[in-house]
Amino acid sequence: MITISNRTFLADSPHENGFRQPLSSAATPTDFQKQIVGVALALLPMTVIWRLGRKKLHQFAPWLYSLSFLLLIMTALFGREVNGNRNWLSLGPLQLQPVEIAKLGLVFMLAWVMKTGYQGLRSYLVPLGVFSLIFGLVVTHDFGDAMVLAVIFLFMLMTFKAPAVHIALVLVSIAVLFPTVVLPHLKPYQQARLTSFIDPTKDARGSGYQVTQAMIAEGSGGFEGKGYRKGTQIHKGFVYSQQSDFIFAAWAEEQGFVGCIGLMVLFAGLLWRMAHITSGLPGLQDQLVVTGVMGWIGTQVVENIGASISLLPLTGITLPLISYGLTSLIMILTALACVIVVQRDRNLDHV
Repeated sequence: MITISNRTFLADSPHENGFRQPLSSAATPTDFQKQIVGVALALLPMTVIWRLGRKKLHQFAPWLYSLSFLLLIMTALFGREVNGNRNWLSLGPLQLQPVEIAKLGLVFMLAWVMKTGYQGLRSYLVPLGVFSLIFGLVVTHDFGDAMVLAVIFLFMLMTFKAPAVHIALVLVSIAVLFPTVVLPHLKPYQQARLTSFIDPTKDARGSGYQVTQAMIAEGSGGFEGKGYRKGTQIHKGFVYSQQSDFIFAAWAEEQGFVGCIGLMVLFAGLLWRMAHITSGLPGLQDQLVVTGVMGWIGTQVVENIGASISLLPLTGITLPLISYGLTSLIMILTALACVIVVQRDRNLDHV
């Protein structure tokens, strides 16, 4: 389920002008090789996880969380800003997005501190502290990924057996506080990105340009699509970030409605399989890990596709396993390896 798009690839690193710039009308050998290298690099942590086993994997949680926290601090201090988000960290020749590592670190650390289950209001204190440290470092400069972290936490709270009334209160609080407190304090361009989806054609040459062009590309694909390398909107450069944020638009124009349904069925099958695995796990800590990964991937799928068709705000979230990006690809594959190992070792003694 890994697609190397033939569309305009953009470098997996930020550019000074705030936009990722197209390199050519087709994937260059270097870009293709980078993505293949990403798959190869993912084999290393996947192999280590397979050999470590479930118990040692859980014991590594505090170390992974600490590494994530350190990398996010470095990003806040020394990171580079792209499209208004300070989420890139340069380590020599490497360009990393530490928030992708932090997602997995948060999942395992929350599972570590929530493994005893809900035992009253005091049982929220430590998980809330673990979540707030990571969330606080991300939300100030990367709203989209902060939203993903919040949904991961919400999914894990439900598995934690938190009372339904508590979950409802959290959702109501978010629904009330976001438009009244958070939104007014965002920068103008951030407000525009979060509200333009309501009617992107109102500012089709400004804040609504990207979504408008993406929808034109999606509509032009019709039922069966224009075919491989025949997407006019894509290859003529009307759609920005067509290999990452708007890769669904590129897919829709070339593969059409049929291809889009097929892609969504594959994602639905992956999420259903993780839900099925969760229901068969005897230990709460294992359930929390799989639920967290499921919430992570599911949120990004819904947000990326929803933003591409103007049903959700544009937040810059990529499509898991499909969008180009080495850090995201490696961490998603690593997370899926963790799910497989947890399921494999489910009948061993609990941590």
